[in-house]
Parts: sequence; C-alpha cells; structure tokens
Amino acid sequence: MTENPTRYPRPDRFSRARRLPPWSLVAAGVLAGGLLGGAYGVLKAPTYTATSYVIAVPTEHSDTASALGFAQAYGRVATQLAVLGDAQVAAGVPVDTLRDSVRTATSPDAPMVAVSATSARPAQAADMANAVARALTRHANDTKAATHVELLQFSRALQPTAPTSTSAGVTALVGASAGGLLGGLVLLVRPKRRPEQEPVRSASVPGPSIAADARGQL
Repeated sequence: MTENPTRYPRPDRFSRARRLPPWSLVAAGVLAGGLLGGAYGVLKAPTYTATSYVIAVPTEHSDTASALGFAQAYGRVATQLAVLGDAQVAAGVPVDTLRDSVRTATSPDAPMVAVSATSARPAQAADMANAVARALTRHANDTKAATHVELLQFSRALQPTAPTSTSAGVTALVGASAGGLLGGLVLLVRPKRRPEQEPVRSASVPGPSIAADARGQL
C-alpha cells in the first residue's frame, strides 16, 4: 500500500510581511522616502526668482481709490498675450516661456503690482521681470488719458544671488514624511497574524494489489 506524501499549505504572498515587526514598515518608508526626496533635491536644477515693482499713480482727474482699482486690473493684464508679446524681444525668450515663468501679485492696500519671473539662470530671471514690467507700463500709459491713472516703474528687478527652489534637506524631509505615512497606511491594511495551521494530510488510497484482492473476495 502506498501513501501520498504529506501536503503542506502553500505560504501566501503576505507570509513574509506578517513576520516583520510593525515598526519596520514605517521605518522602511521613512528611509526610502528620505533618500528619494534628498536625491530629487540634489539632482533638480536650482531656480532663481527676480521681482520688479510698478505703481499706479492717479492723475489730477483721479484719486487713490481709482489707482488702487486699476492696479488690480493691471496685475491681471500683465500675463496676457498682448503684454507678453511686447516683452519677449527685450526678455530674449519666446512668449511661451514668459507665460510659464512670469507671475504677478497685487495688494488690496497699495496700488502696486509685483512682476516676478523664475528661471534656471539668475540674469534671465531679472531680464524677464523687467521686460514684462516695462511692457505693462507702456500698455497702461497708452490709455492714461481715459483711465486718469499712470503706471510707473517703482523698482527694477535685480539679478538674484540665491536660489528660491527647495533645498535638498527640505525635499528629503518631505520625502521621509510621505514615506512614513505610506508605511503607516500599509501597516493598517496588512493582514492580521493567524494561528499556525497544522499540515493537511491526504486520505490514504489503497494500492492496485489490495483493490484486486478485494474484487476477488466479492
């Protein structure tokens, strides 16, 4: 009589994960996230930002409130195609680059517009900010007879000396935080430990000779 060998249950795909201590998933996530974030900060090219300021001044037929309102409007107009198209020659870059790199900001308390440009080259950042500020000033002053508000350059953009992009230390910290959070989520959805199961034995089956003897006795 022959018997089939003992069959053991196949370990599922989470068996190794169950044997790991709970804190190891979080630690692995923090380590991996920190390494990836730090590498991103080191390999990513630094960027520089330069800012030029223009101010809206009321004429003798206007007041400060009107100048403040037009400053808000000029802040929105500065990134439009009409202004960027005039600024591209002085900036030395195409309109698409200006559209992606230039941002404006206004204040609710002061009739001033900040024109900021970001680039991988400090000199180019300053050139773009100044070119857009000058183009905006020209467009605004073409209609000052109707608006009674004059736009003047308050401060030119200077070439930045330090990058404004995130440092490698900060990106490593952000990556470590994200990795730790991901590790914690994996820990929450990890299957719970189960009691060890006994090996499953298959029922013995009579061999061919025993089966033949049994048929002869019938």
